[in-house]
Amino acid sequence: MTALLASNVALLLVEMVAYFAAMLALFRARATLGIGAFFCALGSLHFMETYLAASYYVALPLGVSLSPGSVVMFAGKLALLLLVYIREDAVVARQPIYGLMLGNAILLVLVALLRTHYATPAPGAPADLAFMDQMGVLMAWGTLLLFIDCVALILLYERLSRLFQGRLVLTIWAALALVLTFDQIAFFTVLNLSLGVPLSAGIGGWAGKLAAAAVYAGLLALYLTRFEHRREGASPKITDIFDTLTYRQKYEKLEIASRHDALTQVLHRGQFDQLGRDLIAVAGTSGQPLSLLLVDLDGFKEVNDRHGHPVGDEVLRRLAGALKDGLRRGDYVVRYGGDEFAIFTPGVNHRAAMQIAAMVRQRVEAAPLPDGIQAQSVSIGIATTPDDGASLTDLLATADKRLYAAKGAGRDRTVGAFDA
Repeated sequence: MTALLASNVALLLVEMVAYFAAMLALFRARATLGIGAFFCALGSLHFMETYLAASYYVALPLGVSLSPGSVVMFAGKLALLLLVYIREDAVVARQPIYGLMLGNAILLVLVALLRTHYATPAPGAPADLAFMDQMGVLMAWGTLLLFIDCVALILLYERLSRLFQGRLVLTIWAALALVLTFDQIAFFTVLNLSLGVPLSAGIGGWAGKLAAAAVYAGLLALYLTRFEHRREGASPKITDIFDTLTYRQKYEKLEIASRHDALTQVLHRGQFDQLGRDLIAVAGTSGQPLSLLLVDLDGFKEVNDRHGHPVGDEVLRRLAGALKDGLRRGDYVVRYGGDEFAIFTPGVNHRAAMQIAAMVRQRVEAAPLPDGIQAQSVSIGIATTPDDGASLTDLLATADKRLYAAKGAGRDRTVGAFDA
């Protein structure tokens, strides 16, 4: 018996590899055959997948069982739809899902119409319309879940890609595992209530899906790195929930990138005026202070003159990073000029801003710089609403005046309304 159970595990693994390899080959051939061939094969297996999930289970060690329909075919289908999203876009990924949903609706309508016929006995086994009703409902429920699964899968993939910083196998596995867990709970509940499928099969199916997610993640990552190169192109028009949810994230990345200085990765000068006015308006409404720190790098021109602009750019990049380190999530750093930066600190009063300035100067002085470059220092001028001005113009003028005073007093110091 142990050998038979072990052989079931081995056969499931073979089925996963065979199924996925065949579908990947079809996807790879889309330039020749068209993506329709891949989608047709994916859709033709939908009925078999649902039928097996409802009626065919294999025994595994530890007294559990699972259905190849759920573990091999459904988990693989989700991974393949993620592949379509990665290599094509959301518009293409939605096509088989909408097709399956429409096909299932047509199936239910046709079965209802067939019941109105005056039927004659047929040779062989008679048609079981009750079975078709049952399968139609399961397929419709499964396809609705597939729609939800795919939206969640794409969102999770986008977010986990940032979290795991390019670890493709881990990203794909985690996204698949989370979605398959949700799907197993939702689909098995219906199977248990309508067909009496035992809990052991539900547990086994869940464990099997997690294992399948690992296998498919490995195969998918291997395929992507060996046979595909990520396509860059324009995002399609936003027309439905897939575009709204997925391209929103791509838009956000582009929008964030467009607001940042390419060299230092802080906000660029064009963001200063609107950001400052918005923060002052919020401060006025909430009654909270807003402090502005104008930061100027001391003697930075000498770095460019003595070591060249490429080295100067690297120094500037590292010092900008030091400025950001230790600031709160809600603070904003703007590259105001060539070697001048502005820091907005919402909710921070003047005395606290002086402490932040001291920390910034320490971090800049301790920043690791290229070989041959001495430690750098900064001069800082601070102004705080409402005492130093109720408008951005007034606040900036006060901070600039105090920055000028800091540089005139010998640099490497902070000037505010009172001594630090």
